[in-house]
Amino acid sequence: MTVQPIRLFGDPVLRTPAEPVVDFDKELRRLVADLIETMDDEGGAGLAAPQIGVGLRVFAFHVDDEVGHIVNPVLEFPDEEEQDGPEGCLSIPGLYFDTKRRLHVVAKGVNEYGDPMQIVGDGMLARCVQHETDHLDGVLFIQRLDPDARKAAMKEIKAAPWYDTGAPPVVKVSPHGGPFGL
Repeated sequence: MTVQPIRLFGDPVLRTPAEPVVDFDKELRRLVADLIETMDDEGGAGLAAPQIGVGLRVFAFHVDDEVGHIVNPVLEFPDEEEQDGPEGCLSIPGLYFDTKRRLHVVAKGVNEYGDPMQIVGDGMLARCVQHETDHLDGVLFIQRLDPDARKAAMKEIKAAPWYDTGAPPVVKVSPHGGPFGL
């Protein structure tokens, strides 16, 4: 187990969809252990493999004293109920923005040995599972913000001390002048 460096906003790996895991071997178990150790070292609620530069569909979580992981997750939503609240990301350190998410989620996948498993969560665990699955799809949570909130978030990101002005992110602009993707 090793604490890994976390990729920051602007790194292309964060915008690239991850590949399904097909080999359930020692390397996968090492990846899961590294994800958990890195997440805990950083004090995060979740960490997806792309955030440490690995393009595989696996993430770890630590919410309400529950620590775990899931490989190749597929999300289901038992209802339409939503929550709105502050959300942050270890790849966008120190910044939090109110983000709408589903209140309840069921994530079906497998563990590091390939055995079927599921995570049933609400509240913070549901938010975490959705956030980390977005990472596996190459989606950052700020893409879930409305256009005005996303514009304000980008302004804060660009002012952050960790932001690399030498490699700024690409921001697509809609025909109406507002950003709609990163």
